[in-house]
Amino acid sequence: MSARTRVAVIGGGQNCEHEVSLASAASVAAALDPGTYDVVPLTIDRDGTWRDRGLRPIGLSGAAQVLRGCDVVFPVVHGPRGEDGALAALCELAGLPYVGSGIRPGALAMDKWATKLVAQAVGIATAPGVLVSAATAGHLRWTHPVVVKPVAAGSSRGVSLVRSVETLRPALDAALALDDRVLVEDVVEGREIDIAVLRCADGAVVASPALEIVADGIFDYDDKYGGEADLRVPAALDDVDAKALEDAALAAYDALGCAGVARVDFFLTSAGPVLNEVNTVPGMTEHSQVPRMFAAAGLGYADLLDELVRSAR
Repeated sequence: MSARTRVAVIGGGQNCEHEVSLASAASVAAALDPGTYDVVPLTIDRDGTWRDRGLRPIGLSGAAQVLRGCDVVFPVVHGPRGEDGALAALCELAGLPYVGSGIRPGALAMDKWATKLVAQAVGIATAPGVLVSAATAGHLRWTHPVVVKPVAAGSSRGVSLVRSVETLRPALDAALALDDRVLVEDVVEGREIDIAVLRCADGAVVASPALEIVADGIFDYDDKYGGEADLRVPAALDDVDAKALEDAALAAYDALGCAGVARVDFFLTSAGPVLNEVNTVPGMTEHSQVPRMFAAAGLGYADLLDELVRSAR
């Protein structure tokens, strides 16, 4: 009988998505087939402390020793110092196979402004917007409804829909509390549609069925994680819209250089898809959007995780 594959599952992280990441990592660790995989959980505290499976502090050097004894690393750290390529860089330097996108696509996709530039370069529409810093925020004038968001944060943290001049400055302050750069975009009127893209172990790149988010206003943190979100998969789309969304998702995944699985978020407007953002470490509980989308295509949660680990190897 062959030895089980040792998989280090890393959760937590030093950012505002810490709790979400813990949930994703715990779900991944529990769902990996124990007959095939020996799961080695590692946790990064909010202050950067690394902890082992017994939650004992072991520091980065101790974590490196644990990682060296593993066959594959499965990072499930959403947001900065994780999803942005930081953990991919650690794995690259250590020569360890890892699940998900590499350093460059992680950094590019985490930066919503950079993502817009890449998307526009390959012909994918994005919302008109401007980049604002703490130094320039005071010069921004409100003229119409906008969405204010940190350039590099996730889970809708620090995101505000601004419909009046009085709420612009508080929205900028909330976003600047999480990042030193802020994106101010025009409001896009359209259906919120997500598509997941997966690079399989055989090298094939496949798109999931589309998922529609039905929300009143911004799909915020409470909507995402409060258990009340109205997520419809497969989304009700005609053939033209379905193909346009899939083509745009595949093009964005390819242009950024993604690997593993990524979730590509769009607004579907009367003029076609408008890219919102790309998540290279999307939520990965069994009830998160990406597993739901692939489940609708017949790929169950445990099988999706197995595909990701085999692809990394």
